[in-house]
This record gives sequence, structure tokens and C-alpha cells, in this order.
Amino acid sequence: MMELKVELGERTYPIYIGEGILQDISSLFVKHRISELSPVLIVTDEHVAAVHLERVTQLLQLGGFQVHSYVIAAGEKSKSLTVFEDVITAALEAGLDRKSTIVALGGGVVGDLAGFVAASYMRGIKFVQIPTTILAHDSSVGGKVAVNHRLAKNIIGAFHQPELVLYDIAALRSLPERDVIAGLSEVIKHGFIWDANFVAWIDQNAWKLLALDSEALEFALYHGCRIKSIVVSQDERENDLRAILNLGHTIGHALEAVANYNELMHGEAISIGMVGAALLSVALGNPEHIYTETKRILQKLGLPTQLPVHFDNEKIIAAMAHDKKFNAGLMTFIIPTEIGKVEINHQVTIDQIKSVLEQLKREA
Repeated sequence: MMELKVELGERTYPIYIGEGILQDISSLFVKHRISELSPVLIVTDEHVAAVHLERVTQLLQLGGFQVHSYVIAAGEKSKSLTVFEDVITAALEAGLDRKSTIVALGGGVVGDLAGFVAASYMRGIKFVQIPTTILAHDSSVGGKVAVNHRLAKNIIGAFHQPELVLYDIAALRSLPERDVIAGLSEVIKHGFIWDANFVAWIDQNAWKLLALDSEALEFALYHGCRIKSIVVSQDERENDLRAILNLGHTIGHALEAVANYNELMHGEAISIGMVGAALLSVALGNPEHIYTETKRILQKLGLPTQLPVHFDNEKIIAAMAHDKKFNAGLMTFIIPTEIGKVEINHQVTIDQIKSVLEQLKREA
């Protein structure tokens, strides 16, 4: 088992990564002062529940915990105020109190939703992240929790850090291939913003990651989480540096909203968005290889790099206008200046974005 820490003073918490570590869940909960006297609510989705819920429930019950669970529909549409209220109701019915803990067992949707419930219930109770997807190595770390509005993604939310992140690589073996590929988008993103050597390693070991090789996965997830923990420790509430974690997200979130959170998976939309950011980088005078290398490596991982032609550019722009990064007619973009380095640009114009969207539709 590998361990990282997100250094946030009194709110510092660990990330545990390893094969089969769910077996130790009760002892880790006790170690990190998760109360056995107050009810625990596991929030998960229907797909994860079918594979993991019974075992996690039994392991916690054997450790003396009072366990309740609530299962949501799988998919981005569950990140809504309606489902949020349903989970709050489940928490009340289960008798959760101020010393209770909510456990997010699942991917990014479950983690964001359950974390926002934990941040809101009784003005904030403990929660634990147990990610079961590759994508969630990103969303489970850092304390950003939220639900979507029909006009904008993650627009209703809070900062609420977990007590610990428990990442059992064995849980990834049940993932469909598309989910594996989409999840690798956020892994490579961490390399693109921070570590060119990590990008080179992913390039050389792409086939191992796609095959869910244990050693390769543990290495990649550890380093992805390491990079995010460094950034979050320096800028918890995204006043400056943490914004670099949004590489590809400015376009990506808009694509998800336009597609009604249905056609593109999050990682797929972010992949297209990272190509868009690389195109914008070249347009701003940076070297052409930033774009060609970004596209090549994403394609090597099986990720999409082209914007579907039926997406309406005006609707994409309109979705961006609801984004937190839009201000006074200008958009904030994270721009790669080299593989492994980015800058924050607050001066991107609508016309520049329109040009990038047109190029993305022509890219193969």
C-alpha cells in the first residue's frame, strides 16, 4: 500500500493506494477516527452497488460500524439538486448526526454528489472517498464537491475535504473499456500541467495502463494523485495555482453541458478540451509540437481528439458564458506552454474560442 498526504494543516488527510486494500477498511476508519457510534451512510450508484456494495457493507459491519446505504442512478444526470435532496432524505431517515460519516463509493459523480451532501448536511459532516474508477483519482482528491445545473456543470458546490481517500486498484478490474480510457484523460492531464517525465512514462506504458496492469496502474495513480495533492496543498480554494488543474475543462465542461451530460463521458470531453487548449497555445505563438504531441498521446490512449461536427458552436459558447471562468466577455484558459508546463491566461476572446472550435471539428 502506498500513501500520500494532502497537506492542509489541521485538515491534512491521507490517500491510500494499493491492490486489495479495501480489506483493511474498518481498521483505517478507526485509525482516522470515523465514529462507530454514529451511523455511516454509503452513497453509491447502481453499477458500483452490484459489484462492491455488499462487500464494503459487510467489512464495515464486521468492524462494528452502523451502516446504511443509498443507491443512485449511474451517470452525470444524478449530479442534480433533485438527487441531492433524495440523499439528504436518506441521511435523515438513517439517523445521521453531526458525528456521522458519508462514504462515497464510486466514480466522480458519486464522489461529487456525496461530498456535497456531506458539506451541506448539518452544515458539514465527515466523508470518505472510495473511488472505483480511474477518472475519480482526480475528483476524489482536493475537496471540490458539487452538483450540476442544467445550464452549467459544477456551478452549485463547496470546498469540503475528505477524512481519507481509500483507492483499491482491484476495484478497477470491473470497469468497461470505455471508462478505463476516459479515466486516463485525467491521468495524462496531470502530466501535461506539471511533469514532462510523467507524460513520457505514460507514452511508453500506455498499453500497460489500457490492460490494467497492477504495477503500472499503481505508479500512474500515485503520481497523478501526487501532482494534484501538491497543487491543492498550495492553493486549496483555487485562488491562483489550483486553476491549472482545469486544463481542458473550459471547453470540456461546455461540451458536456451541450450534450446534456449524455453523449460524452467527462474524460472524453476533457480530452477534446486539451486538444483545444493546445491549438489555442499554438495560435498564441507557442511551438507547434505542443499540439501534435498532445493529440498523438491522447490518441495513443484511445481518447477522442475531434469535436463531433453536430455540436453547435454557439451553444458551446453559451455554455461557456455560464462557466465560473467567464468574466467581462473574456474566458480564462489554461494554456500549455510546453509539455509539462502551463500558464493561466485570462484574456482569451470569444473569436479565438470560435476559431479553435472550428479547428477541432476538422481534426482527426
